[in-house]
Amino acid sequence: MNIETIKSVYFVGAGGIGMSALVRYFLSKGKLVAGYDRTPSELTEQLVSEGAQIHYEEDVTLIPEACMDKTTTLIVLTPAVPQEHTELTYFRKNGFEIQKRAQVLGAITRSSKGLCVAGTHGKTTTSTMVAHLLHQSHVECTAFLGGISKNYGTNLLLSQKSPYTVIEADEFDRSFHWLSPYMSVVTATDPDHLDIYGTEEAYLESFEKYTSLIQPGGCLIMRKDISLKPKVQDGVKVYSYSKNEGDFHAENIRIGNGEIFIDFVTPDCRINNVQLGVPVSINIENGVAAMALAHLNGVSAEEIKSGMASFRGVDRRFDFKIKNDKIVFLSDYAHHPSEIRQSVMSIRELYTDKKITAIFQPHLYTRTRDFYKEFADSLSLLDEVILVDIYPARELPIPGITSQLIYDNLRPGIEKSLCAKEDIVNVLRKKDIQVLITLGAGDIDNYVPAIEQMLEKR
Repeated sequence: MNIETIKSVYFVGAGGIGMSALVRYFLSKGKLVAGYDRTPSELTEQLVSEGAQIHYEEDVTLIPEACMDKTTTLIVLTPAVPQEHTELTYFRKNGFEIQKRAQVLGAITRSSKGLCVAGTHGKTTTSTMVAHLLHQSHVECTAFLGGISKNYGTNLLLSQKSPYTVIEADEFDRSFHWLSPYMSVVTATDPDHLDIYGTEEAYLESFEKYTSLIQPGGCLIMRKDISLKPKVQDGVKVYSYSKNEGDFHAENIRIGNGEIFIDFVTPDCRINNVQLGVPVSINIENGVAAMALAHLNGVSAEEIKSGMASFRGVDRRFDFKIKNDKIVFLSDYAHHPSEIRQSVMSIRELYTDKKITAIFQPHLYTRTRDFYKEFADSLSLLDEVILVDIYPARELPIPGITSQLIYDNLRPGIEKSLCAKEDIVNVLRKKDIQVLITLGAGDIDNYVPAIEQMLEKR
């Protein structure tokens, strides 16, 4: 089906962060856009206000008439939706063209130069940084992001003239195999999604296959020392990067007074005194990767400096809600042991002499089963841990797999407790909070406004 000639697009799972960028894209193209999502959210309400027709019950009779013509309608689904979903079953039985989100992204990017960011973690912040660097420069870009950019208040950027499309390349369900990158960053390959891949070896093989999709004339920018043997085609350059070494790296790092400045070193030049708009140390490495992609695609040194300084970050990625002399509260999407470790270490660096408390909501039963000891090790770097129940997402419970497993493996002496998410605000009311962070990719973020309100009243 030709994306230009279809008249309507129906999304099964319209409210996901990745799906919603495509909803916005098709609305911008003047298509009739409709869809189903399980629950209303701030994001689905925004999509409705922008023109999408969204409902929240599995019911074929609620599908708009315009989306019932299989010759002019494209169905887009997210892998998070169960295969037996009533509406999906109807579309399948009646011969509609059904594509995964990643297939549609792949089709869109084949006609442009795809600048893709892949990796177990860091990809949302890095890809949003890349998009901002290009968008505010003379180069411009279209971008499909995996988070809401705080600079633009959206996860979709559009350019009528730029040949570049920035994409967060998602390894879940091998989705990134549908892409045809012109250039790609790979940030990390720590094993994840073992419910899909089974083994660490299969996970790494998936990344190797992904590197083979980079187009000749393009390049791979790979974090130094990750477990990945790239299988790039002839004519694809391979660069390394990291915080301190590699073809692209930082030197003369200065951290103090809530600010970070670095010198950015490339194979052919040096850009001095780059200020990080979001001054946490994890963003030094993310910034090096983003600046590398921007530099290789013609963004000037001055544009890189102004873009890095004006970058405001991504919702739920090291997202400060309160920041004053008495109390600090932030929310973070970290949901893998390595991400949590980096997040906690970044906070420790900023607040060396303060007590740091985290509320952690594990995401998925399988991930908790596979990594509960690693989660406990990372969380043990904190002073206090409050654990809530596992967020199931697409999964059914697994007997014996609960937050208690992580609780039991935390280091001796740490302050720790288990709590129902509905009780979080009341539990926190009685605690001495200096620095507080919510961690997790589930619905823990729904409780952030109430926590913020309670802490502000202190």
